[in-house]
Amino acid sequence: MSEDPEPAVNISGGETGGGVVAEFDPATADTRAERVVDRLGQLYWQKRYGGRDAFTCLVRTILSQNTSDTASQPAHDALLDRYETPNGDLAESLAAADQATLAETISSAGLYNQKSEILIDTAEWVLETFDSAAAFDAFVKDDDPGTVRETLLEVRGVGPKTADCVLLFAGGRAGVFPVDTHVHRIYRRLGVAPAEADHEEVREVIEREVPAAKCGFGHTATIQFGREYCTARKPACLEDPDACPMGDLCDQVGVYPATGEVVDPAETAD
Repeated sequence: MSEDPEPAVNISGGETGGGVVAEFDPATADTRAERVVDRLGQLYWQKRYGGRDAFTCLVRTILSQNTSDTASQPAHDALLDRYETPNGDLAESLAAADQATLAETISSAGLYNQKSEILIDTAEWVLETFDSAAAFDAFVKDDDPGTVRETLLEVRGVGPKTADCVLLFAGGRAGVFPVDTHVHRIYRRLGVAPAEADHEEVREVIEREVPAAKCGFGHTATIQFGREYCTARKPACLEDPDACPMGDLCDQVGVYPATGEVVDPAETAD
């Protein structure tokens, strides 16, 4: 499992998505959260992210909401094939798009009617607020990250995870750890974050306890770990306590190997 390479095409941008190899020294871990990320760094890629076009990254992240990469990647590719033009502004193309046609184009992503409306509204917002996708890109990369995050969260359809993905993968901002369903589940199951913590509370714990330079690869590696080992219904430890590389760091909150029962960690907080 540890030989699985970083996907060539995903939200992180893959091997050609910009950024440089992250500094990584497991011996310096000061918290359990950092030790978890260090262990993940031994299993998967160690990289800092950045360099993606901000508006394209925002589009890709919106398409990925409530669906898998397997479903959303073809939608993203189809959208770029139809609306991206040489030397053109993708925001201008989407702002002028026919909603029904855009919905059909991204239909593999699920919730395509809602997402097509959001994408058109978002493109119009970028043009009204920044005049161009290029200016939006500069804002994401150069402005205060707190201001960028607050601004993005005001946009319909953009939640904390989407805003943080844009900050990380386009802006290359250190110290940003987006929380998706995998991250939310795993850090509560490990016992790093409180069992009843919501997405924002999990993010606050991780970003406080993991060094900024490790947050980017920690996020992407956690997702891979969640897919391979710590799945929602059948974590590896159920069948073999030694099968999970995180076993000695995990509290197994909500996982009961003796009975084979697996529940959301929040259900154990009562």
